[in-house]
Amino acid sequence: MPTWRSPKASRSIFVADYTTGFIVKYDADFKYVLTFSEYGAGKGQNMKSEFMEFLEDRLYMADAGNHRVDVFDLSGRFLFHFGGSGSEPGQLNSPEAAKVGKDGNIYVADLRNDRVQVFDPEGHFVRMWGRTGSGDGEFKSPSGLAIDRDGNVYVAEIGNDRVQVFDRQGTFLGKFGSKGSGQGEFGNLHGLAVDKQSGLIYVADTANHRVQVFRAQSATQ
Repeated sequence: MPTWRSPKASRSIFVADYTTGFIVKYDADFKYVLTFSEYGAGKGQNMKSEFMEFLEDRLYMADAGNHRVDVFDLSGRFLFHFGGSGSEPGQLNSPEAAKVGKDGNIYVADLRNDRVQVFDPEGHFVRMWGRTGSGDGEFKSPSGLAIDRDGNVYVAEIGNDRVQVFDRQGTFLGKFGSKGSGQGEFGNLHGLAVDKQSGLIYVADTANHRVQVFRAQSATQ
């Protein structure tokens, strides 16, 4: 159930319900405003809503069940979607996160294609990187994705139990984490976020039922 605050609309809060398909909007005081979208495959519907983010007055949400990214305005009006099931450039297979880069493009964790894809704000394919594997720059089920104030891209991997860091062009910069339950170890990684002011990295360590926090410099050692 991803939850994000919008930088516009008086810091509204949007909650996407993975099971029902509903997206619920609250104001900054946590008061209910409206509900939009629903479970399904039609325009404006979604199946298995995942991590989302905002670009100006648009909400971009990874729609894993429909293999696409859905785009709404802040009043809940459906605008368009992009992607579609497949493995060709621009196609998606269970996207887990859609995040806005410093360059204004949309970065998508394409989980079952083991890659990251980049689209412009209108959904046109720009570039991609990654392939299946455990080496540097390779992925096994990339899930969470976050971008720091320098535009670097952090990608959590369910299959490799680690976080990799890239520049916006996809050049490998570093990695951290391994499988386990100790400090700095992970299991079933999903969401992550980077505080653009402090540089702190927050990682949802699902199998270990905890959130771990790292400093940015640890990602490039």
